Amino acid sequence: MKLLLDTHVLLWSAIDPSRLTAEAVAALEDGRNDVLVSIVSAWEIAIKQSLGKLTLKKPAEAWLPEVLQRSGFEVAELGLAAALRVRSLAWHHRDPFDRLLIAQALEDGYTLVTHDEAFASYGAPLIRA
Repeated sequence: MKLLLDTHVLLWSAIDPSRLTAEAVAALEDGRNDVLVSIVSAWEIAIKQSLGKLTLKKPAEAWLPEVLQRSGFEVAELGLAAALRVRSLAWHHRDPFDRLLIAQALEDGYTLVTHDEAFASYGAPLIRA
């Protein structure tokens, strides 16, 4: 299975894994699953850190590559089709980062790992974090 992490799940897994559900931990630790971090999450982390809304021990450009190396998580590039798919999504969710993650999951066949209940409205497979 290809798992796409919501940004908060990436942050929790790196900073406070006790916040994750047992189901999410099992999925992330299952070696048969590919765990992916979207470019969208990198963008969101960088923006939130630059606005002072997210505190990390290092600048995002150092922090995220270290997390990826340590965890073995892979980067999921955002393709044009996924970016454009946002246009046709219903407005169950207003956050632009989350809308892009949802579109990417739908377009590329990923299972989303999230704590956000609004994601369920879009029909993508989910694992509750």
